[in-house]
Amino acid sequence: MTTTTTPTPTDAIIFHKSERLNWPTTIAMVIFHAGAFAGLFFFTWKLFFITVALYWATTGLGISLGYHRLHTHRSFKAPLWLDYMFAVCGALTLEGGPISWVATHRIHHQKSDQEGDPHSPRDGAWWAHVGWLLFGEANHMNTKGMSKYAPDLAKKPFYVWLNNWHWVPMVGLGVVLLALGGIPLFLWGIFVRVVFGLHATWLVNSATHMWGSRRFNTRDDSRNNWWVAMITFGEGWHNNHHAHPTSARHGLAWYEFDPSWLLLKVLRAVGIVSGVQVAKIERPSVEQRKAA
Repeated sequence: MTTTTTPTPTDAIIFHKSERLNWPTTIAMVIFHAGAFAGLFFFTWKLFFITVALYWATTGLGISLGYHRLHTHRSFKAPLWLDYMFAVCGALTLEGGPISWVATHRIHHQKSDQEGDPHSPRDGAWWAHVGWLLFGEANHMNTKGMSKYAPDLAKKPFYVWLNNWHWVPMVGLGVVLLALGGIPLFLWGIFVRVVFGLHATWLVNSATHMWGSRRFNTRDDSRNNWWVAMITFGEGWHNNHHAHPTSARHGLAWYEFDPSWLLLKVLRAVGIVSGVQVAKIERPSVEQRKAA
């Protein structure tokens, strides 16, 4: 359970550094951060809790369980309706479509903290956090090129469509929120939620490769970082994850809080998901396995 299958195309995607801004991405980031700042002036506890619920549905279900543990690493099996639902939730985070996200993360594992890693702190903390998007080639719209790293997703027309039109669910949600709660709900449910979710996810790329403890001696700089785990539904147990990338459980010790894993246990118990792969800190001895 220590490896994950990642295709290696001969004409591989290269994430180049550049001194020129990626203007479409930069403009989008400025608009969303400005919207999030404006939303703070409309704070109410009702808006806060609605936003938390939307954050769980999009970053928790969409990114942690969907894009990451299911679509990238195939840590468990889910029915197609749930598979697609997770993908749509992931698209609501402004982190691109499923093919591009999965391909980028598979490249990260293949070249983690080495030449070719899309977002390694060895290239600078700022680069790892957001610079790779502002000055690099995010490849969000390069469905054909990124499909070489996610051929399993590219086989399904739905994923190809969602990758090409990943902004459509966000527009749809924005219209609904604007109709239901006006400008305040729109600002919180879209801008505040998205900006917090982006920085939380980016902290997995940056902070968990710089600060924290190392349980496993992996070839990269991955760390277990409890405070990143708290805001990313368990994604901060990053050294555990790099040591066992196909494990659906990232918090391997009882004290490592992993909300995504807890939800997955419930989904498995009621028969919705199956084939859940789980790593353990200590492997049983030969004698223990025979006794079992």
